[in-house]
Amino acid sequence: MPFIPHTSGDVRRMLDTLNNGKGADNLDTLFDEIPAQLRCKPLDGIADGLSEMEVTRLMHERSQQDAGALCFIGAGAYEHHIPAAVWDLASRGEFLTAYTPYQAEASQGTLQVIYEFQSMMAHLTAMDASNASVYDGASGLSEAVLMAIRANKKSKSRRVLMPRTVSPLYRSAVKAIVEGQDIELVELDYHRQGGHIDPGSLKSYEGEDFAALVIPQPNFFGVLEEVNALTNWAHAHNILVIGCVNPLALALFAPPGEWGETGADIVVGEAQPFGIPLSSGGPYCGFMCCKMEFIRQMPGRIIGRTVDLEGKPGFALTLQAREQHIRRAKATSNICTNQGLAMTASTIYLSLLGNEGLERVALASHMNIRELAQATSKSGGISRVFNRPVFHEKVLRLPKPVGKVLEQMAAQGVLGGYDLSADYPELGNALLVCTTETKTAADIQRYAAALDHALVTE
Repeated sequence: MPFIPHTSGDVRRMLDTLNNGKGADNLDTLFDEIPAQLRCKPLDGIADGLSEMEVTRLMHERSQQDAGALCFIGAGAYEHHIPAAVWDLASRGEFLTAYTPYQAEASQGTLQVIYEFQSMMAHLTAMDASNASVYDGASGLSEAVLMAIRANKKSKSRRVLMPRTVSPLYRSAVKAIVEGQDIELVELDYHRQGGHIDPGSLKSYEGEDFAALVIPQPNFFGVLEEVNALTNWAHAHNILVIGCVNPLALALFAPPGEWGETGADIVVGEAQPFGIPLSSGGPYCGFMCCKMEFIRQMPGRIIGRTVDLEGKPGFALTLQAREQHIRRAKATSNICTNQGLAMTASTIYLSLLGNEGLERVALASHMNIRELAQATSKSGGISRVFNRPVFHEKVLRLPKPVGKVLEQMAAQGVLGGYDLSADYPELGNALLVCTTETKTAADIQRYAAALDHALVTE
């Protein structure tokens, strides 16, 4: 079957049969009720299509721009080692070309993979249930905010406490999705010395009505938040807790389901650290978990394990609160989807590493940031911005503008980190730097040397 099945003749015949055989002049006639000012304008800024040969060459040139660079950028996307088996398996035709498993009897393999992903994420976060992923971590947080508004029956407001320690990219995505739905995001500032949410600062919000509090762990600065105190405060004031976590960190730190006395209510994050390459920004795979009492408010779909009439185990779509399955007005989301291929890679990655493997990766990543901090402390004028514990990212203050330093480091083949000056100007020349288990002692020394050179270069 051709990719574009309708020829111009086909279209003409269909138009001729409309209006009881009177016909229609063209396709635009079918949409004449839409005002002209609301219609899309021609895409004049987009060049004509390229040939296959030209596209192949362009993509090779683009990929070469990333080749050979030593990457110390984190900020939500992390360079981890991916065992060869992960994508050898994920690239099999059964997974690579599989679509949504609406026909359970013909999709048992895909359904089982999704079920395993849900089970692993629920176990890792210590939550009752997980859905079959969302687009990415940012859209997952957006969905969590919408879900909390629906789920918190004790709150009459549509207000959510959103800390500045949450990724500015995530906050931007949440704002774009919820601001048109009469939801207010109340900005919560951070402690200037610690780089964390000071539980004492929440006292000024007592007596106000909020549906949810977002708690990042670790936060965008790489700093660990006081999750127990924050969770208990929120629940004491009838506020739901949304945990926004790096899942790799949960191999070392208390999972959200164990925060405070009763645990977080909703948990989201980005599964990219689990077997998904950086890929110039995507596609990635978000995850979403919750307590059982809120499961019917969770968007997406949930795979369940059951038995058939003969007692044989099998898998099926259990909860499907999307607009394809129920009335649009009753849908929990019209935008969520399962990033099936990326989710499959994450499932295989988690299966290969297991609990011990994840802990080793997390520990190595943490130890490397300590080594990098020690190596850079010998450079003149560099200081640590925050004084609290971190996972595998740290904020450094430089004696000159970060942007120029990063350009000079890139010229030496080192991607030196993320410039915080645009999002957090109050921090001055602040640089967010990240290490993972992929960095060796020689890599860290190369980073320190490149940074030294960039600082003395005019």
